[in-house]
Amino acid sequence: MVNPKKTDQELVALANTGDSTAMEVLYLRYRDWVYSLSFRFCQNRQDSLDVLQDVFIYFFNKFPGFELKSKLKSFFYPVVRNICLDHIRKSKRVIPLDEAYVQEIPAPKSDTNKDFQELFQWIEDLPEEEQEFLLLRFYDECSLEEISLIQDIPLGTVKSRLHRMLSRLKQKISRYN
Repeated sequence: MVNPKKTDQELVALANTGDSTAMEVLYLRYRDWVYSLSFRFCQNRQDSLDVLQDVFIYFFNKFPGFELKSKLKSFFYPVVRNICLDHIRKSKRVIPLDEAYVQEIPAPKSDTNKDFQELFQWIEDLPEEEQEFLLLRFYDECSLEEISLIQDIPLGTVKSRLHRMLSRLKQKISRYN
């Protein structure tokens, strides 16, 4: 039996040896996060479940031989995004961002739920790329380095884009208060 308290690195090493229990622990550790992220993109329960399945099929097909070079969320994020975009293209649906969508996003596991709901209200009319950027930083709590890896852009670009977006968001909020 694999100790579920093992690090992702340790679990990946075990999975590379064929340990199916390590793979199960990784699945259980990340399935809710992958589902939540896919739901943000797909806005549909069934599509999100399909994406969840496809993501882990893709991930487990990487074994043996998978090398974890960053945090596992940094590996999963672009995989989830790309699989979601494929699902959306195949279904040819347009995904409008509306208040109902924002309300359906699972709440973070903290006492800052009210803060996140207010943040979602203010960002709902930002361009989709900026919404994704801000959600990575403040909802998924990714570091600037992780965002750089996920978005495949230099760290300096991450910092400047985030600064510009937050400045615009601050101006928008100040106009309404």
